[in-house]
Amino acid sequence: MSDLALTAGEFLESARRGTLTGIRCARCGTLAVPPKEFCGTCHQRAWERVPLSGEGRVTSFTVIRVAPRGHTAEVPYAIAHVTLTEGVALLGRLIDVALDRITIGMPVHLTSSASGRAAIVFRPA
Repeated sequence: MSDLALTAGEFLESARRGTLTGIRCARCGTLAVPPKEFCGTCHQRAWERVPLSGEGRVTSFTVIRVAPRGHTAEVPYAIAHVTLTEGVALLGRLIDVALDRITIGMPVHLTSSASGRAAIVFRPA
């Protein structure tokens, strides 16, 4: 049994269904994306689950043209660094947007993963 407020598996399975859950330190209020053992601010283990909106903006992105083995049929595709409205950031695949139309600052929202392969998937808002 894990002491974690939210395991990586639980986090990713929830994201596949289109829902994000973060963790907030009950001691200092730091918000994070799981899994984390200890709070990076106060070094305590006092996490509580909190729902995240899934709304954010692209802060960086890259287009994958040479994919790792097992993903070659999916190229080209984009991976974006997204900062959520709550302030935490994570990486996810961008879908439903032409690769040449992706911009820094573009509003996006989390969506469920149709393929089941990529756990965290964003589309334009």
